[in-house]
Amino acid sequence: MVTASRVQLTVLRGRDDECRAVQSLLDGMTNAGGALLVRGEPGSGRTALVGYAHRHAEGCTVLAGSGLAEEAALPYAGLQRLVDPVLDRAAALPNEQRQLLRRALAGESCPADRQLTLSMAVLGLLAAAARDRPLLATMDDVDRGDPQTAQVLAFVARRLRHLPLAVLLTADITANLDGIPAHRLRALTEQESSAVLTDRLRRLTGREGVDRLPERPAASALTALAMIGGGNPQALVDLAEALSAGQWRGEESLPAAPPADGALGRAYRARLDRLPAETRRVLLLAALDEDGEPVTVIRAAAAAGAEVEALAPAEVAGLVRVDQRGVTFPQPLVRAMIAASAPLAERRAAHRLLAEVLVADGQRLRRAMHLAAATAGADPVLAAELEQAAVGGSDGWAAASVALRWAAELSDHPKLTTARLLTAARYAWAGGQPDAARLLLDRLRMVCADPTVRARADLLRGELELRCGAASSASATLLAAAAAVDGTDRALALTGLVRAGEAVCFAGDQYRYAEVGRRALALRRPNDPPALEVMGCLIAGVAATLRGDHERAGPALRRAVVLGGRLTGWALTPTALSCAAAAGLLVAVDGAAHRLAERAVELARERGEVSMLSRALELRAVAEYWLGRHETAAETSRDGLRVARASGQVNCANVHLGMLAVLAAIRADRDTSLRRIREIGESPTPGSRPHALAAWALAVLDLVDGRHAEAADRLASLARLGTGRGQVLVQVMATPYLVEAAAHLAHRPAATAALAAYDRWASSTASPLRRALSARCHALLAPRGGAEAERHFQAALRLHPTEAGTFERARTELLFGQELRRSRRPRDARTHLHQAREMFSLLGVECWAEQATTELRAAGESIGPPDLPAARLLTGQQLRIAELVAEGATNREIAARMFLSTRTVDHHLRNVFHRLGIRSRTELARAFTAERQVGLASDR
Repeated sequence: MVTASRVQLTVLRGRDDECRAVQSLLDGMTNAGGALLVRGEPGSGRTALVGYAHRHAEGCTVLAGSGLAEEAALPYAGLQRLVDPVLDRAAALPNEQRQLLRRALAGESCPADRQLTLSMAVLGLLAAAARDRPLLATMDDVDRGDPQTAQVLAFVARRLRHLPLAVLLTADITANLDGIPAHRLRALTEQESSAVLTDRLRRLTGREGVDRLPERPAASALTALAMIGGGNPQALVDLAEALSAGQWRGEESLPAAPPADGALGRAYRARLDRLPAETRRVLLLAALDEDGEPVTVIRAAAAAGAEVEALAPAEVAGLVRVDQRGVTFPQPLVRAMIAASAPLAERRAAHRLLAEVLVADGQRLRRAMHLAAATAGADPVLAAELEQAAVGGSDGWAAASVALRWAAELSDHPKLTTARLLTAARYAWAGGQPDAARLLLDRLRMVCADPTVRARADLLRGELELRCGAASSASATLLAAAAAVDGTDRALALTGLVRAGEAVCFAGDQYRYAEVGRRALALRRPNDPPALEVMGCLIAGVAATLRGDHERAGPALRRAVVLGGRLTGWALTPTALSCAAAAGLLVAVDGAAHRLAERAVELARERGEVSMLSRALELRAVAEYWLGRHETAAETSRDGLRVARASGQVNCANVHLGMLAVLAAIRADRDTSLRRIREIGESPTPGSRPHALAAWALAVLDLVDGRHAEAADRLASLARLGTGRGQVLVQVMATPYLVEAAAHLAHRPAATAALAAYDRWASSTASPLRRALSARCHALLAPRGGAEAERHFQAALRLHPTEAGTFERARTELLFGQELRRSRRPRDARTHLHQAREMFSLLGVECWAEQATTELRAAGESIGPPDLPAARLLTGQQLRIAELVAEGATNREIAARMFLSTRTVDHHLRNVFHRLGIRSRTELARAFTAERQVGLASDR
């Protein structure tokens, strides 16, 4: 027995809900007792929560016990250890209960018909011990000890309503004690896992005798370790304890699983030791067969002289699930721990068995990888088989990369080793594993002396820097590597120059693009194949655009777009299509650019090329922005953000966050825009694309709030025209907002200069939208109330695309209406303001619709809700949902009929209510009934 006192608290990452539940349990003891069962897999933090309860049980008597597998066959052994400190209170019990309790705790059996009496005796004993001060009784791993103790404690835990007594029990996820409130411990998130690892590193750096560790772990190492740990706190701690300084810094390969000799490994080994030998053999086969096909495990088990039914004890223990689809592991970490806990000889034997049964299935790569795992030393024949089976990544880029890594290890010639390592790194990057790719490149650097191979590796390293690291240094890496290979592989050199150009533009160093253009020009040939010509045309077009030579830029960029649409065969790649899409955006052929970007997205998904998917989605989102599909662009950027984050492409992720911030700001959604900007954080350097997009978003918010000087200053700072520094292309996109902000200021040189650059670009395109925006900008800078402003506004409205409801046309109508009202022409103003209000309402952009309403009232109009039929106020999907609601369908029924989730239906229905100005399903039904009646009357 211990008496709790206040001690320094230990942070339990990711366990806030459980800590609150424990605290609530302790706080409630003064009035009424309670109980809590905490369930979780080994290492999930059950024992840590018991410790948390002990530390916070201030002023309480604490009885602590734990279930021991060694005593599972001894009835009431766990109970004896738990209550021994308070057995002197047994004198207060009735004689029959006291005698029965003493006999049970002394090792004598308790008859089944006396179980109730014994359980009441334990309840009475604990109640007696709690008379002086509240009592907390905890039993960790209650399911591991003797079942009699678990039954008695469960009985007690259900009967504490009026006692100053709390019972806290922990058990495995398979345990279930009815009638006791339970919490199941979830896996930690990546952020929580990173916090656990960082906490552990701080503790390790303070230990004496430990090799010097970095003060902060590498971000790439944290991400990879969080995945390896599977959200299990003990797995993360064990991994942290086993890492070297190089591994913490991301310079060395990380282990594939938590160490077998760690606390978690020992816990799983103890669980496995309790299983029959045959079960363990089949379980190991299932763990090593990561594809989980039922026939493979069945055949391998038969070859081992066993049957898959032998997994039944493991299934009861919650380690696996067995069904018609195969053997699955409920917790991914279990698979790794089973493999790591097995002796090396057993693992190799299991791999050989699996390889044997895969011969007849045509599973060439899987078979070769199992053989590699069972092989020690060089084996050039097997290495060649692995390489041939992995070519092209048909079984997935990640698997192909692992296979080529095995092939490199089994190679007996340095040249073959380096070639296979390079391809393995390329495949790892294609599959969205930049950390694995970096480590393979580091290993290649140590064993490779061939300058050409090293240059090819540097091209890949530069691309990794562009997407995932220091983009400002990526251009130098890529330019040097491209120069080293241009004599042997022009296609690879041009690809490197395209990436170098991207890096230059991303970092805001556009003045350096001229060097990219010169080098690309030297590599071009008159009869280049289409894929090379697309890249050459893109570089030539971008270089000309950045120096203001639009007469040369236009033909080159249009040629890239045309060629992009004709790509076939080996030339049809996500990279080539993305180049063509980028060219289309620069020459303002938005529809073609969107089609090319969409095809790049489809192809990248189809081929599993995660490394290019985020970039293709970025280009598609920009095309959708120019096409006026802002909601679609936001969804595309959210998709790109998910892909970028999952594949460690932090720079791509920040671009998508910046785009989402801009799109939210344009809709005057301040909270979302600022949240996205906060997610970008401090990592982007000033002048980079994410930094510029964030500044654009903040400027739009300033403009919405009437802070015109602040908005103009932000947008003017995006680029320094004439110097090639800053985000020139972002500033061109944002020029209409810069001009709108500057129109309210007396001094406008930055806006005038930016508009001149915008005009030169817009006039070189065939885009009515770009020219309409140019005319609107000139109208805003013209003298107020004059004929020049009106002429430019009228020109802008003629040039705007004719499709109804476009955002930019609505903005032009609003700004023209404001100009006419302030020129004391309210009647003329009202026509344009009505148009603006109607279009903003159709688009669901309420803030701008409210501005139009305010202007209409200032123009002398008494204005109410928009008098529009539902068919014009709602999107097609919203209209269909509204019709089904009017017919009496529930959200669940609508979701089933339209193949949507109920959450999506809820979201659309809220927008329907908002746009139609109604509050209930009943009002919606009435509105549609009335609308139908009006329609019928008009038909007559």
